[in-house]
Amino acid sequence: MRHRGPHLLGVLLVLVISLALVVITMAGATQRTTAAPPKLIVGILHIGSVTDGGYNQAHAEGIRYMQRTLPQVEVIEVENIPEGADAERVMESMVQRGARLIIAASFGYLDPALNVAKRHPDVKFEHPSGYKLAPNLGTYWANTQDGFYLMGMAAGKMTKTHKAGFVVALPVSFFLANVNAFHLGARSVDPQFETRVVFTGTFLDPGKEATAANALLDQGADVMAMIVDSPITVVQVAERRGAYSVGYHYVGVQKFAPKGWISGLAFNWGPLYVRFARAVMDGTWKSESIYGSVASDYLIIAPFGTAVPASVVRQVSASKQAMIGGQLRVFAGPIKDNRGVVRVAEGQILTDQDFGRMDWLAEGVVGQPR
Repeated sequence: MRHRGPHLLGVLLVLVISLALVVITMAGATQRTTAAPPKLIVGILHIGSVTDGGYNQAHAEGIRYMQRTLPQVEVIEVENIPEGADAERVMESMVQRGARLIIAASFGYLDPALNVAKRHPDVKFEHPSGYKLAPNLGTYWANTQDGFYLMGMAAGKMTKTHKAGFVVALPVSFFLANVNAFHLGARSVDPQFETRVVFTGTFLDPGKEATAANALLDQGADVMAMIVDSPITVVQVAERRGAYSVGYHYVGVQKFAPKGWISGLAFNWGPLYVRFARAVMDGTWKSESIYGSVASDYLIIAPFGTAVPASVVRQVSASKQAMIGGQLRVFAGPIKDNRGVVRVAEGQILTDQDFGRMDWLAEGVVGQPR
């Protein structure tokens, strides 16, 4: 009988430990089964690499900002998706995985997104720079012409040769308006300024972009600008040849050309994506065409480079405030095209709607849109 006491205590101890393990296991299982599902699944697809230092990276970093701000949101992200049938299949797959907001982040994704949106009216879609709406598809972009005017002012203050080179993907109206705005901004501070344009015919071809940039620099340009998906090639060619550059799309382009960097026009999509997601979650989302300005929180001027004098920064900043206040209008007449034809009469001011019909380049721009 002396030995039964310790033995009984041992048995009881084992039972207590086992019971505790069962309780812990059940608690863990309960936590797993009751873990809150995401309040919203957001899908985003990109036409190129999310590390392109340009168009795609700006959208991708907007999504990262949304994730940090709204941790209850889950993201499905896919890059390097061609426009057309592939994009439609990817969006359909995102819907099947539970996505209730899809950002179709390329111009050529518009029709595929409309097709998927029609099949899934309970899913919301957002498209950058689109020109069609649906009950569950909205569009968003910004007045980049104002921003390019400011970049032109900075270029006009920094140039020594009075010439800029502009590498542009395609001669479409909105891009021509950007080139003209840049040139008008430069001429506002340097009446001798000349802008030379080369169209590459594609949004991403580093070889063509390098050839175009070198040709423009050979013609005397000492400032380079671009409208292509990734600005890296153009700013690096300019840097190697001792020229200045202004960027586009992504706020962090400066790291690719730190010595010759002036500034850049950039998209800060994060705050807008947060608003989209919150609107879907709280039921206030609506189909609309959003078109921001330099007063918005998603069209921004990138930090100026160390080579830019403080006086230039102040002048550009003052002009930005004048735009916001309505005192400065980019396309206020008289404005002639580069063939001598008056395109904007004295007293006339072009509006945002006019940019979609622009088929000319301003006086002092060397190049032809057709």
